[in-house]
Amino acid sequence: MRVPKSLRFLPFSLLLAANMCQFAFAQDASTEEETTVMYPASYFEQYAPVSARDMLDRIPGVGSTTGGGPNGSFGGNSDRGGRGFGGGSGGSEILINGKRTAGKNNQTRNLLRRITTEQVDYIELIRGTSGELDVRGSAQVVNVVLFEELSNSSVSYEANMDRYRDGENQPGGSITYSNQIGGLDYVLSAVAEPRYNHSESDEFSILGDFSPNDTVREDRITDQLGEEVSANLEYEINGNSSARFNALYSQNDNPTDLFRRTTDLRVTPNSIENEREDIPGDRDNWEIGGDYEYLSDQGSRFKVLFISNQDNRSTTRERYQIASDGSETKNLFLDSGRTLEERIVRGSYTFDIFENQDIEFGAERAQTILDSNLALGVASSTGTPSPAFGGLVPVAVNNANSKVEEIRYEPFAIHNWIINPRMSLESTLLYETSEITQSGDVSKKRDFDFLKPKVDYRFDLTPAVQLRGSIQKVVSQLRFSDFVASTDEQDNDSNTLAGNANLTQMWFWKYDFNAEYRLPNDIGVIDANIYYHDHHDMIDRIDVSPSEDDLQSASGNIGDGKMYGLTINASVRMNMINMPNLLVSSRFNVADSEIKDPFLGIDRRFANFGRGRWSVSFRHDLPQWNMNYGASWNNRFDSNQKRYDIDDVVDSIGEPQVSLFLEFIAFGGTTFRFDARDTTNNLQCRERTRFLGHISAGIIEEIEDQCSSRGRVLSLKISGTY
Repeated sequence: MRVPKSLRFLPFSLLLAANMCQFAFAQDASTEEETTVMYPASYFEQYAPVSARDMLDRIPGVGSTTGGGPNGSFGGNSDRGGRGFGGGSGGSEILINGKRTAGKNNQTRNLLRRITTEQVDYIELIRGTSGELDVRGSAQVVNVVLFEELSNSSVSYEANMDRYRDGENQPGGSITYSNQIGGLDYVLSAVAEPRYNHSESDEFSILGDFSPNDTVREDRITDQLGEEVSANLEYEINGNSSARFNALYSQNDNPTDLFRRTTDLRVTPNSIENEREDIPGDRDNWEIGGDYEYLSDQGSRFKVLFISNQDNRSTTRERYQIASDGSETKNLFLDSGRTLEERIVRGSYTFDIFENQDIEFGAERAQTILDSNLALGVASSTGTPSPAFGGLVPVAVNNANSKVEEIRYEPFAIHNWIINPRMSLESTLLYETSEITQSGDVSKKRDFDFLKPKVDYRFDLTPAVQLRGSIQKVVSQLRFSDFVASTDEQDNDSNTLAGNANLTQMWFWKYDFNAEYRLPNDIGVIDANIYYHDHHDMIDRIDVSPSEDDLQSASGNIGDGKMYGLTINASVRMNMINMPNLLVSSRFNVADSEIKDPFLGIDRRFANFGRGRWSVSFRHDLPQWNMNYGASWNNRFDSNQKRYDIDDVVDSIGEPQVSLFLEFIAFGGTTFRFDARDTTNNLQCRERTRFLGHISAGIIEEIEDQCSSRGRVLSLKISGTY
């Protein structure tokens, strides 16, 4: 039997884990770790970190082994899967002084970059579950505890310069000011981060009879700069109550210039067509959030949180055909805009009911609104050109201008039971009821109701070995952009994608089994997760064609499917080779899925579902030289990662990604960091097979083979505090 390529690495990973475990068990058996592991500030002194984020990067299995990465979020709020506060995701959650940030874009992970090391008292890893925690259902909670009193104010800064493969230089930087005035603790931050991107792609296509069709070369430049200002405030009202407030505003315009050269191979001599596209893009978002907490003398807790945010995006795509004499003729105008708003409020009350048992009652209300519009104009000999459509002829697009609004209520109850010092059980019951209304080109109103239970059981086999099993019903939030017509950014031969006002939420039963082993003497951690998901009402592309001569697809519910996989993580200090400051981390994942395709009636994987991924990274700290360096490598297991549509199928593959860094600390604690990202070509390729008419007819019209690359990026960052 032939072994799948993605599984050939499994014996190596298991052997590595087994060797680490064998080494660990050979250590002094008297060394035991508790369920909560604490790292005092003195633990990090030898590494001379600048921020709390740098400190987390030194803890095995917690931060990023190689550190670095861009500042800020800049992304804007998503309209799918992340609406509401929700509970723990099953991964690691980060708290500051036992509290999470009431924000979606202004997240705790970003706040860690703004907290200086002088403010941190200790960091603790909480592997258990308790009603005292501000999050539930997380595999691990990282709590960053700050000093109650700060001796003085603090300013941290970072200046960076990125150099791209085309010779473009882009500066950036950030500055953060933190202080405490009485009971008020605050952090103010401003960030400007380059998001410049220059990608080149080459495509070669053949016709259905395998004769050459054409070649297409594209050169795309997005000159983007993310700018963000934020504020995080915390006020201790008295010994029993406290309040927090967070605010953020970001501007992330992404103007793009594109040049396309198409060579027609069907004629001799070959003809050449040149096109350019001007795509200005405006993006900004803001967010405010806060919470108030009251702790009674009896130990009960009342808490209320709120968030309000808005994400605005608009893009105008204009395409010009360039004649041999240099003159230009516009042949496409595509204008799209959307405003996504979210308002959430959540309240809860937690109290003890019996010894080692507590219960939390609460409710959440969320309002989400998407206002979307789209205008399409083309060059045509028929029709009347309009200035509102770039001087081209307007084309009617169904469901182009719509407003989608959801009002959702979610009462919940969470019971936490510490059965004994080694076992805990957390049971959650949530009831979701919502109303989705669509108005504009389409008018529709629908109601939805879901009961969402969850059970999370943990057993500490030893103080260092924890087993965890959970069963949960997950209901995915609908992506509002699927309700309305939108631009097709994946296919140059298609301008728009149809919307579907009849979508329902997809949901699944989620079964997880986790095992975690924390190696003695802070050597590291190894964990594994086996999971199985039983999906219902999956969302993918469906046929919404008005006729056989006008094929159209849209996002829709296609039925039930299943997904399963295995993930192994290891983060280990190389004590066994007498290099305790060398931290090596690896993540190995294999997965599979199955669902019936609505176009072909065949069993296939979920859309764009890969076989898995393997990543390896390391950081080597040299405290005696005030220096550290490292690298990361990650690669997905290619083959059969496809997306099926009504008239084409796309298969994606990609090369490994490799990045390197070198960091050293010089005068006055100033840190210099050199990064080299995407040091290999990192080609990302796709093969698109187009069909003449419906894909089920099986008549191949064209096969396109395209590869693109962004190229290496070199970066210098200088950071420090004063």
